[in-house]
Amino acid sequence: MLYSSANNPKIKELAKLKIKKYRDKQNLFLIEGNHLVKEAYNSGYLKELLLLENQTLNLDIKTNYITENVLKTLSEVETPTGIIGICEKKAMTLKGTKLLILDSIQDPGNLGTIIRSSVAFNVDTIIINDKCADPYSDKVIRASQGMIFKTNIIKKELPQFLKEIKDQIPIFGTKVDGGKDLSTLEKISKFAIIMGNEGSGVDKKLLDMCDEYLYIPMNHNCESLNVGVATSIILYELTK
Repeated sequence: MLYSSANNPKIKELAKLKIKKYRDKQNLFLIEGNHLVKEAYNSGYLKELLLLENQTLNLDIKTNYITENVLKTLSEVETPTGIIGICEKKAMTLKGTKLLILDSIQDPGNLGTIIRSSVAFNVDTIIINDKCADPYSDKVIRASQGMIFKTNIIKKELPQFLKEIKDQIPIFGTKVDGGKDLSTLEKISKFAIIMGNEGSGVDKKLLDMCDEYLYIPMNHNCESLNVGVATSIILYELTK
């Protein structure tokens, strides 16, 4: 089928998926581009494919076609590729013993980077709170380079969650002062590491619940690292 009008009821509903509350309500989200669509397809997230008329993509999935004006209505990138995927969220639960806890990471680029690094360094589950950026937003998905489809992510109220795991998994917080040099940490098989907000760091209530604190040794001329970079370094050291 060819959708040629941005006023088509289905297209209008899909366009709403640019907004988080509609993604939550419909349990759907959009992706764009050949790479992300293939990652979603291989991971079982892809529900339907929308291609710009005259485009082809050889995937065994329901496929419809759209005109240029409809593409512009659905796309969130400056130069649309003509490949839109409609994906369905998966229900996820806590698994594994290598946990990454994110306290109010609000920048989509940072969250996407962290998701990508979590896959690279074998994190079992990412736990976010409701102040984090939406993992299913276009910017987060693109920043993750499709690793969102290979990640287990759950949302929790963090103080309560830490109480639940405290006697089972060692909890590490991050501190510039008073922490343990990350490079001296011995290899551990299970951990929960908390990374904090870009501006304010980890909430003090959460820090007070940690078993130990870590810091990344660095040149004194550099006061701090971007949270995406810092998380990547910490995960590498914890899992190498």
